Amino acid sequence: MKIEKPRIWLSPPHMSGLEARYIQDAFDSNWISSVGPNITEFELEVQELTGAEHAVALSSGTAAIHLGLRLHDVGAGDDVLSPSFTFCGSVNPIIYQGATPIFIDSERLSWNLDPNIVEGELMRRSRLGIAQPKAMIVVHIYGQSADMHALSQISAKYGVPIVEDAAEALGAFHGDSMLGTIADIGAYSFNGNKVITTSGGGMLVTSNSAFAERAKKLATQAREPAPHYEHVEIGYNYRMSNILAGIGRGQLKVLDDRVSRRRDIFQAYKARLESVPGLDFTPDAAWGRHSHWLSCLLINPTESNVKPSELITALSEENIEARMLWKPMHQQPVFKGSTVLGGGVAEDLFERGVCLPSGSNLEESDLERICFSIRRAMQVKNETKN
Repeated sequence: MKIEKPRIWLSPPHMSGLEARYIQDAFDSNWISSVGPNITEFELEVQELTGAEHAVALSSGTAAIHLGLRLHDVGAGDDVLSPSFTFCGSVNPIIYQGATPIFIDSERLSWNLDPNIVEGELMRRSRLGIAQPKAMIVVHIYGQSADMHALSQISAKYGVPIVEDAAEALGAFHGDSMLGTIADIGAYSFNGNKVITTSGGGMLVTSNSAFAERAKKLATQAREPAPHYEHVEIGYNYRMSNILAGIGRGQLKVLDDRVSRRRDIFQAYKARLESVPGLDFTPDAAWGRHSHWLSCLLINPTESNVKPSELITALSEENIEARMLWKPMHQQPVFKGSTVLGGGVAEDLFERGVCLPSGSNLEESDLERICFSIRRAMQVKNETKN
């Protein structure tokens, strides 16, 4: 009888043991809904951690991006720049607002938005008298900082505000600044697979008090200050619950440990697999400190004939979860016909990349099992080729 090997997940929740206290406080005080002490304290603790002056606890990172676009008055007929190499949650809010995404390719150094392509497009529009995009979404993919120095300069020069999508990058830095706090508006995600989790949730951070107040209003169905339910604009049910905020408070206390462990896991993969022909790893851009939310590798087709799907299948047969990198948005059927500037880098990353198990609760024995399975899969397929 074959004994099933324990499942190794891609990025499972890693609880600290401190969460139960705050959850119990919510039950004991009967603050269960989208108001309560945990929400207030969680927002204050995120402000202290990140250096942002304001934080608004929300139902998801996507909600934070959506509100960010609303705060920048993005509407029907507007263009919004976005990386193509990202998760759909970064882009869907553009459609929610009736705006049009303009997809921008990645640069090789960080896999993030290419500043040269961005500036080339904004320069072209300026020269031809075409309206500039209403906003630019900058994603810090897999926990690595985009080139915020260059992108912030471009943003200021052409008057195109940035919504900073740090959903995958809480605890990562650009220089001395935590990602999510560099632009006027930043978004974090606390989904179950992130560095820390509230099970489902997000946070909008800003140093603009007017933005923070408006975000809270929009997130609570845009109710007016009246003795009855009065609405003069459309809002959303986007606030986080007091229970989930309690989970977040317990998780936030171990954020540094969780980021440190994920960074160690990435280095362990590199050390154990660097001798395997055909494998390259996520670059570390010099301008930032990568959190390595997910450890990713690329397969070089000139050195190996193993396809990402084949490696993922081989790992799956060992009960190890892995997945391909993000499929570029301009290749997604739902965005068929959208404008894309460049695209070759994003397509190449998708065609060659694999995300490996990266949870901060990975044991050393798990890492050895994963690396052994990768080495074996690469060796068997390459020997077959020869």
